[in-house]
Amino acid sequence: MVLARSLLFVPANSWRLMLSSLRSEADVVVLDMEDAVPIGEKETARWLVREFLRERRREFGGKVFVRVNSLSTGLTSDDLDFVIREGLDGVVLPKAESADDIRKLEEEMRSLEEERELGEMGIIPLIESAMGVERSLEIALSSRRIRALSFGMGDFLRELGRSVSDLSKEEIELLYARSRVSVAAAAARVPAIDSPFLGLIIDREGVRRQSLLARRLGYRGKYAIHPSHIPIINEIFTPSEAEVREAEEIVKAYEEAASRGLGAASYRGMMIDRMNYEQARALLDIVRELRELDSERS
Repeated sequence: MVLARSLLFVPANSWRLMLSSLRSEADVVVLDMEDAVPIGEKETARWLVREFLRERRREFGGKVFVRVNSLSTGLTSDDLDFVIREGLDGVVLPKAESADDIRKLEEEMRSLEEERELGEMGIIPLIESAMGVERSLEIALSSRRIRALSFGMGDFLRELGRSVSDLSKEEIELLYARSRVSVAAAAARVPAIDSPFLGLIIDREGVRRQSLLARRLGYRGKYAIHPSHIPIINEIFTPSEAEVREAEEIVKAYEEAASRGLGAASYRGMMIDRMNYEQARALLDIVRELRELDSERS
């Protein structure tokens, strides 16, 4: 599992943007060798990623993943040969559509890791198609390397004959797909990561609205394509002080009741049981891990 509120896509063919990502507040930087890089610059992107991992990786306190090109392009193996290096935390696989996709990627990663005496790296499948959505649970359960399950709206909407530009404010066109991916992630006990906001970069309210929707659906984090979106995403996916206080009070009330041999307790006029207690404990665990992450990075 990867603890990540925010994952920032950075074009891997731009050394300037890769260096600027070192100052980002993102929990994860995703060096993007796929959609952000024109076909004529794929080779340049590979060399830049390798140089970044070798020379500059240690300057970033969060995790670094690389989005390789999809298996259908025939470029994935060459991408992996360049990026499976010390300092890389894992690979984002775009257009993941089956468990076989993950197993094929895993086999190539394992071979390179063994050859280069590296530890086991993670995989974050990116679900971007109707087939991927329908097979999301199969994908989520396909490997112990799966660190999160993520959803990408752009290609998915195109398959439906829709466009990001005419997406409804309520985003009802995406409700089924988002929910399917989130439930699959929960079943596999990994976080769900939402699509980046693809509207106007300056539309901060749109970023906030979409992040809140994703959190309501069970997502634990969100991709971003611009650094200005990161503070909003981090805020939305960090439990508030009020949520933390309530969780602490629920834990205290339940543990006091349990010490008297009771299986439930009263909290502000509501009955709380083991389920409420476990939920509160889980939230406090997340908060503790986020504080440790922020402390390490600062």
